[in-house]
Amino acid sequence: MEYSRTKDILYVKELLGHVNINNTLVYTHLVNFGSEGFVCKVAENVEEAKTLIESGFEYVTEVNGVKLFRKRK
Repeated sequence: MEYSRTKDILYVKELLGHVNINNTLVYTHLVNFGSEGFVCKVAENVEEAKTLIESGFEYVTEVNGVKLFRKRK
């Protein structure tokens, strides 16, 4: 689940305490990448952006003066 969330195999390797990356790679076949999706939100000011970040959203970019955030479903 952590690999699905972060897409960082080295982080997951350390998290699981594996010495060899091959041991971690055994588990990646369990991740279903086909059903990934995001919830997207827009922040028009600093307070809205702060609220989104506190809710687990990550900043993506700014378009037309608004900031775009996303969070995995």
